[in-house]
Amino acid sequence: MRMMIQSVTKIAVAGALLAAAAIPGAAQTYRAPRTPDGKPDLNGIWQSLNEANYDLEGHNARSAMALRPGPYGPVPAAPVLALGAVGAVPPSIGVVEGGEIPYKPEALAVKKDNQENWLTRDPEIKCYLPGVPRATYIPQPFRIFQSATQMFIAYQYAGAARNIYMKNPGPAPVDSWMGQSVGHWEGETLVIDVTGLNDQSWFDRAGNYHSDALHVVERYTRTSPDVIAYEATIEDPKIFTRPWKISMPLYRRQEKNMQLMEFKCVEFVEELLYGQWRKNPLPR
Repeated sequence: MRMMIQSVTKIAVAGALLAAAAIPGAAQTYRAPRTPDGKPDLNGIWQSLNEANYDLEGHNARSAMALRPGPYGPVPAAPVLALGAVGAVPPSIGVVEGGEIPYKPEALAVKKDNQENWLTRDPEIKCYLPGVPRATYIPQPFRIFQSATQMFIAYQYAGAARNIYMKNPGPAPVDSWMGQSVGHWEGETLVIDVTGLNDQSWFDRAGNYHSDALHVVERYTRTSPDVIAYEATIEDPKIFTRPWKISMPLYRRQEKNMQLMEFKCVEFVEELLYGQWRKNPLPR
């Protein structure tokens, strides 16, 4: 009887192991390739694949970012009408853990007003730097450069860049669009503490915003050869009732000879910002 029980137990254990092996990530942990100093290698060109830049929260598809009342419901605002379906907003399940950003009531009213005035307020329209974490999920690639002593992130959008200090230099000397980033490793995860951010950037095109008290803690964990699990915990006691988190996968770009290209969009908005000051302004 004892031998029979042992045999049945061995068969059950073997079956469980086989079942676990068939489930990605079950009973096994991916170990990323290492840099010469033994840290997980995050080098490469990466990009998000989601609708977070439209709105971090889950949302339905709609005809445009800028809307106006219509006879049977909202329709595209006059300045974006000619875009047709190109200017439509794709639906999304959202990337906010828990589904909803925990605004204070008065801050939520500002967010809604931002959304209604998206065309004149969103800093992305004017090619201002995206800030953190928005730089990560703006729909353009970025490149992580990692060595034993230095880490740097270059973004295709607007030539944005971040130097990740692996030794804390102290408080940021001045607030800026991209803030000051200080990194350290927690096992397989690169943790980046971001402070010194100004209050000018938005989180997305939906008017989600923050104050100069914004504090972001990012976590980058390579979970497969071509995927980084990205998390950002966001804290701003002036705007939100509690810290909240977004999460998403980042994918390695696979194209042959993939490289960051130039997208220096400042010149693209010169007509928008300064065209009215021409000696002979163009029609608008």
